Amino acid sequence: MNDNAPQKFTDVLTGKLASKLPPKLAERAERGPVVAVVKLHGTITPTPSPMNRGTISLQTTESALSRAFGHDRLSAVVLSINSPGGAPTQSALVADRVRQLAAEKKVPVLAFCEDVAASGGYWLACAADEIYAHRTSMVGSIGVVSASFGLDGLLERIGVQRRVYTAGENKVRLDPFSPEKDDDVRWLHGLQTELHDQFTDWVRERRGGKLADADLFTGEVWTGAKAKELGLVDGLGTLRGIVAERFPKAHIVDVEPRKPLLARLSGSAPGTRLGLGASASSLVEALEQRAQWSRFGL
Repeated sequence: MNDNAPQKFTDVLTGKLASKLPPKLAERAERGPVVAVVKLHGTITPTPSPMNRGTISLQTTESALSRAFGHDRLSAVVLSINSPGGAPTQSALVADRVRQLAAEKKVPVLAFCEDVAASGGYWLACAADEIYAHRTSMVGSIGVVSASFGLDGLLERIGVQRRVYTAGENKVRLDPFSPEKDDDVRWLHGLQTELHDQFTDWVRERRGGKLADADLFTGEVWTGAKAKELGLVDGLGTLRGIVAERFPKAHIVDVEPRKPLLARLSGSAPGTRLGLGASASSLVEALEQRAQWSRFGL
């Protein structure tokens, strides 16, 4: 055995012979700490369209989160958030998963709010230990909203009768094809209040004494600059600028949720088109997602 072999092996590990290695091996020998960036972009919904990447749920983000927290020499994980919100349960499930992985790996989590981190999007941001935004970002909207349509008049005009048979007097609440009932509206308001309380408790738990002495839970949305004054974010800047400042020796690794199979086969961009065979429900879903973005002028 060559007496110099152990030293050569040590030299490779320390990067002294990195220039003599193939490019990929040299890069591995020289690489330093890693900051993994997970993109959480889109509306938050438990039922993403198979053709649309622009949604967030525990199912769509699990693989990306696991890969991000599984990197060698991991210094931190950054959540790149661009979301107008959506389903509260999925928001909480993803946030809880982030906290679980952060505790297991013992690494800090930073959130960067891009165009908008509102409602459920801000719920996700609060899973981080530090929150940053651009001064023009839209942040907040700590509230709960429900929307529907009243179609009973339409059915009457076209001569269609609605027939629903239930066991249980509250089985069909807020049926869009039936006249609105005051009792149903009171029930919905009670449910919204309970969810709103859970949201505000989460924000207070995660932001602690950083929050300003102001009413931040009215559903209002603020620019990143104002959000910093209110304590909703910790600092302003760009993602790469913040990472370079906080972790100067680390290099960034982007981790994206995997595309649904149909999106990979079609090569379509997120939400840019509906195939000729798209169902009416897919169209309605796309319109609802579009409406969520439109609330913020996007």
